[in-house]
Amino acid sequence: MALLLAKNLTKIYETEAVATPALAGVSFEIAPSEFVAIMGPSGSGKSTLLHILGFLDRHTGGDYRFDGKTYDDYTPDEIARVRNQKMGFIFQAFNLLPRTTVLDNVKLPLFYSGVPERDWDERALDAIDLVGLRHRLLHESSQLSGGEKQRAAIARALVLKPQVIFADEPTGNLDSRSGQLIMDYLQKLHARGHTIVLITHETYTAAYAQRIIRLKDGQIASDEKVVNRNHGNDFQK
Repeated sequence: MALLLAKNLTKIYETEAVATPALAGVSFEIAPSEFVAIMGPSGSGKSTLLHILGFLDRHTGGDYRFDGKTYDDYTPDEIARVRNQKMGFIFQAFNLLPRTTVLDNVKLPLFYSGVPERDWDERALDAIDLVGLRHRLLHESSQLSGGEKQRAAIARALVLKPQVIFADEPTGNLDSRSGQLIMDYLQKLHARGHTIVLITHETYTAAYAQRIIRLKDGQIASDEKVVNRNHGNDFQK
């Protein structure tokens, strides 16, 4: 069974009686443990699509199912729990608390989980070790480099061991070396069994995926397997 299933998805934004279509009949499915990149120019609908896939926004028409269930199958509290426990989010802007340590930033999702408090430090340290940030454990996030901030954000996304990780332009604010490190980490997470959905406009970043879905004007222009995957070489910005 598909982990993410979209059928004829539409999204229309209405402002002052003006209707602006963002998605116009998008259909695809993503299997568990798949690594998929969603590409497209600015305004193509890729970030709108990610918000719908991550239950951060609702579609206007069509059908979307995560793990066999639609948005309407959940109560608001259940939606919040699914986002917290089954989905991890990595954004271009990092979204870390600036005056808070790496350890406490990574522990944040645990406050809203059912994980016993006695296990929080162990969970957080495991995620921090995975991205190689133990040496910055007690530094405030404002003291980190851009690449380190994104690694902390990845650790935070991992701390509850989600089924799927949504990465929205995760290398957009980074230099090429830091960007390659971030993509290498995402590739390692995929190798550990995580489903990865990457939003990007960078061809070389998308080459880390197994499959690329290209959007244009709110529709799927192509959906193809990646023949020669990037395994950390020749990363460019």
